[in-house]
Amino acid sequence: MGLDATVARLRSSLLRWLMMLWSGLALGAHSFSSHPHRVLHDLLSEKQLLEVEDLSLSLLQGTGPGPLLLPPDLPDLEPECRELLLEFANSSAEMTGCLVRNARPVRLCQTCYTLFQQVTSKMDNISRAVGNSSESHGCARSLLMTDRMQIVVILSEFFNSTWHEANCANCLTNTSEELSNSTIHFLNLFNYTLTCFEHNLQEISHSLPQPRNYSEVCKNCREAYKTLSSLYNEMQKMNELKNKAEPGTHLCIDVEDAMNITRKLWSRTFNCSVPCSDTVPVIAVSVFILFLPVVFYLSSFLHSEQKKRKLFLPKRLKSSTSFANIQENSN
Repeated sequence: MGLDATVARLRSSLLRWLMMLWSGLALGAHSFSSHPHRVLHDLLSEKQLLEVEDLSLSLLQGTGPGPLLLPPDLPDLEPECRELLLEFANSSAEMTGCLVRNARPVRLCQTCYTLFQQVTSKMDNISRAVGNSSESHGCARSLLMTDRMQIVVILSEFFNSTWHEANCANCLTNTSEELSNSTIHFLNLFNYTLTCFEHNLQEISHSLPQPRNYSEVCKNCREAYKTLSSLYNEMQKMNELKNKAEPGTHLCIDVEDAMNITRKLWSRTFNCSVPCSDTVPVIAVSVFILFLPVVFYLSSFLHSEQKKRKLFLPKRLKSSTSFANIQENSN
């Protein structure tokens, strides 16, 4: 596109130069008020005028009598640089298509990780490329730093930021070459749970024309759902331990989206619930906390009554002794 634009500009400049030449010829014979075409007809023959017009049209259409030579200081991409750019373009197109196709339901990390590695590899090849020409016209400089837009850099940053926001590294091994074992196990359980839902829904649809009671789904798929939920909680804990330096780090978007889908189906669509195994201890602790104020006020009341008895007892004894002494003195 840059080369074509340059050629177009050169042709336009050459055409303007021809028009100035025509105007100069006209000014040599008449004043500024004269008509250029009329002067050209006077100075040139009809045949010469047609040749000039044909030459101008051929320059505009790119079909001149000879090749249009570019100035030597106008750089063009070397073959190896153009090949690197084409490879990055192809890998970027494949990566973009993979992201869009797996946007809903989210399957980015498990489907596009090989393509992301290819895009990263092609970008690294461009960054390390120098080219056969001088240093100022190397492949890295020509493709990454020549213009203001820097399209290659923008695309590379978009893929990197998307991959980082999706936390896809948490679904892969340390080398990012394949899915981790925990992710594979979770996805298998997720597919098994969805298959259980679908199988029981088909049985209900055969038995009832408009199924509204999903008790069979809740009963038959309870264990599968509990196992999937427990595994998800374990993966969250492991991820928190792994990323202590970065609190709040999420699991990869594929796992989170799969768990969200399963929970919505279980709770909202099927109206199922899993009984909590810690219900009895929770109830006991709650009752104990509720009775704490009663115990506190009761103990305070009893303690205060006991103090009153201790305080009033000596006064009674003293009054009785005094009354006895008075009676003896009177006698």
